[in-house]
Amino acid sequence: MVALLALPAPAEGASSGGGGAADAVSALVVGCCVVRAARSRQRPLTRTAAVLLGLPVVGITAAAFGASSAATGVAGAARYLQIFVLVPAAVLMLIRDAHHFRLLAWSFVGLGLWQGVIGVHQNLTGTGASYMGEDIRAVGTFGSTDVMGMATVVSYGLVCALALAFRPHAPRQRTAAVVCAGLLTVPLALSFSRGAWIATTAACAVVLVLAGVRRAGKVLLVAAAAAVVLVAGFGVGSAMLQERLSSITQVTDTPDQSVTDRYTMWAASADMWREHPVTGVGLKGFPDHRDSHASLALSSGSDTAGAGSGFVRQPLLSPHNMYLLILSEQGLLGLGTLAGAWAALLVCAVRRWTGQRAGRDGTGGARGTGGPRLDCALVACGLLVWQLIDFVYADIGGPSTVLTAIAFGMAAWWAVGARDLPPAAPHGEAAAR
Repeated sequence: MVALLALPAPAEGASSGGGGAADAVSALVVGCCVVRAARSRQRPLTRTAAVLLGLPVVGITAAAFGASSAATGVAGAARYLQIFVLVPAAVLMLIRDAHHFRLLAWSFVGLGLWQGVIGVHQNLTGTGASYMGEDIRAVGTFGSTDVMGMATVVSYGLVCALALAFRPHAPRQRTAAVVCAGLLTVPLALSFSRGAWIATTAACAVVLVLAGVRRAGKVLLVAAAAAVVLVAGFGVGSAMLQERLSSITQVTDTPDQSVTDRYTMWAASADMWREHPVTGVGLKGFPDHRDSHASLALSSGSDTAGAGSGFVRQPLLSPHNMYLLILSEQGLLGLGTLAGAWAALLVCAVRRWTGQRAGRDGTGGARGTGGPRLDCALVACGLLVWQLIDFVYADIGGPSTVLTAIAFGMAAWWAVGARDLPPAAPHGEAAAR
């Protein structure tokens, strides 16, 4: 699934929100896991994992019955179940140990580097998506109709690389991870995605805090050096970056049209929820109810161009806020079950991190250096924090959504997965080791 996201997304898939081949493979993966679980005749998930991953089914099912048509309800429910239930459960089942987990995390880094190289090339050659009248926005293989695709992939890779840099007793991996994290800051900046910048900054800050201030000092120095190189090395681009950064603090004073549209759709989502507080207007119902709840400040669509595509007027089909999208379409029932499950995953992930922080997981890790799975804990917590913050500015859609499902599965494996750990050694043996 990760490798297929390195291929160019079909224009129709990007515009309709589908993921093409990656979605098809995700269905095969889920099917294989179902067959495997049936043949083994063993419970594939822990009780906590089954509850947290199954909880969103309640709100999704209720909202599906409230959809405008049976076909719409089935399509919407299938997408939500795929991203938030089935694929995460399959990933949780398929990851057997920390080696598999790290392999998947490194695949995120590799995909981010690949898409980042393409994005930087687009910026330097003027073949990217249109931004302020120039085709310089880095979008990778996702095209101008999915400008958040590359930003999401690169952000995932950067968070994973930063977390992998804190693996105990693995100097080569730490060095490679720090280099990769530094390189990924360039395409992330050139994506001009304010939401991705905010989410990545917050997630990296969480990773550094969880890793320990003293141990994070070297990474901070490298990050500062990379920022200096980035700002000093991109002539005209640095001015655009500074203008884009400054616009983050101006969204309430002099918002541009994209921000105005977002605020207007947020207000429309809230109005939809007030009319249907419990179950919402039904899955995929936001576009049908948008115009009757939005003010005249809402534009007719978003303009996209460049990256191999002509001018396209993109319809505004969602509020670009996952929480408000769920609230408007699934009501309090859907938001409570989905967001509640995500919050519980984060709490469980942090609780398991505490055992790794000082090597108290029974694996004999030296006190103060962290347990042998500290990097896994940081990856899981970092990805969860990034996603939960990014959902304030974005929602599901496009090929990169499959990667979101895999990230939730990785976080679930760390937070509530059953992992066989060696029995705790007596204090004397641990000291001897």
